Amino acid sequence: MIHKTWNDHSTIKQIKCTNTEAEKFKVENVLTPGNVYDVKNETDEFYFVIDDSGKMGGFYKNYFKEL
Repeated sequence: MIHKTWNDHSTIKQIKCTNTEAEKFKVENVLTPGNVYDVKNETDEFYFVIDDSGKMGGFYKNYFKEL
C-alpha cells in the first residue's frame, strides 16, 4: 500500500502548474498556476503531488510542465 507513505517519499522531480482549466473537475481550489509542486509518484496519465490543501492528490499531466 504505497499510497500510505507517499508523503514521506523523496521527490522524483518538480513541476510547475500552468493552468487550472478543467472540464470535469474542480482543481482551482487546490492548485495555483505558477506554483511549483514536488512530484511524489507518477503514472502515464497523472502526477501525484502535495497540493495547496496539504494533502496528496493525483492530477492530469496537462495542468503542469516539467522544470
